[in-house]
Amino acid sequence: MADLQDDLHPHTEAGELDDLPMPFPAEPLPPEPYTPVSDPDDAPLKRARAVLDAHPVADGYSGLPWVLKHLPWYDLELGETEVDTDIPRLREGRVGALFSSLHLPEGFDGDRAVGATLDQLDLVRQVVRAHPDGLRLAYDAGEVIDARNCGRTAVLPGPAGAAAVGDRLGILRSLYALGLRVLTLTGVSWAGEAGLTRFGEEVVREMNRLGMIADLSGASPGTIRRTFAVSKAPALCTRSAARALRPHPANLPDDLLAELGAAGGVCMVPLTAEQTGPTVRDVADHLDHVREVAGPRSVGLSGTYDSGAAHPSELNDASGYPRLIAELLRRGWEEADVALLTWGNVQRVLRGAAFTARAARLRRQPSTATIADLDG
Repeated sequence: MADLQDDLHPHTEAGELDDLPMPFPAEPLPPEPYTPVSDPDDAPLKRARAVLDAHPVADGYSGLPWVLKHLPWYDLELGETEVDTDIPRLREGRVGALFSSLHLPEGFDGDRAVGATLDQLDLVRQVVRAHPDGLRLAYDAGEVIDARNCGRTAVLPGPAGAAAVGDRLGILRSLYALGLRVLTLTGVSWAGEAGLTRFGEEVVREMNRLGMIADLSGASPGTIRRTFAVSKAPALCTRSAARALRPHPANLPDDLLAELGAAGGVCMVPLTAEQTGPTVRDVADHLDHVREVAGPRSVGLSGTYDSGAAHPSELNDASGYPRLIAELLRRGWEEADVALLTWGNVQRVLRGAAFTARAARLRRQPSTATIADLDG
């Protein structure tokens, strides 16, 4: 280049170029193309997305059915501003499986609770059928994996409140046959502050025979401990964080977290400001604590979206999971532990429920016990 310049101006000094006449005004040079400055915080987020592509989120609680029940029209495939969860945001958040809550507002009991739960079960089916490109119903671990391999989010019906069962085991079996897979053991006489009654223990045994998973979020310590003692299958706490960090009544104290871990259960930490705190870091603190106390095989995630709860900043809807996982990676979480958190632990519980059911059906017929027989 220097030789070429010498050929063009062989006898001109550099200073003399300033005196050359310019017949036209100089045109401004075109602007240089913008090159964004690399943000070092982008690296954990990119890695988080890569990890979630391999190990997507199994979200432990979505209140979407009750919200959709009250909307005149919706399209989850195109995106729906009235809810926290739709298919574009599920894809952005790398959500591979979703437990669809059938919980009811307070005051529903008896036949009213049964009818409302059946209505929501039917609605879940309708919603999934209306969005076949994004959603697929699943009832066990194998069907969850099939849905993921087809690029769909698996939708598992449950948890539902025990009020829907009342004190009749026939209703429990019917709800299972219609697709219910998780039952919350609260709000009934046989699973109260004093723990499980004899009939409550029979309900747990029948759940084991069916393959229905017990949800212990909000249950009394007596009910939690007695369920651990009676159940042959692992349990879930679908909306529980660490009480040592935030004294919410649904959060678990350290002694129960340790017992949950010993029993092979999973504490699914909710992404709600009330239970975990207002920031991503607060949620990560709870995940750190649960992993330390209960063990890495006993911690999971629960978006708790569309439940009416406020959510931490940057986790306002189902698309925010990569930001949470990026925070965990910054804290030194290994990919193997993240994989357990997002996907592996829930898969283990689903497989455990199915294995327990196969063994129980070989030695146990459907129970005909009544609450009058066992509790008087």
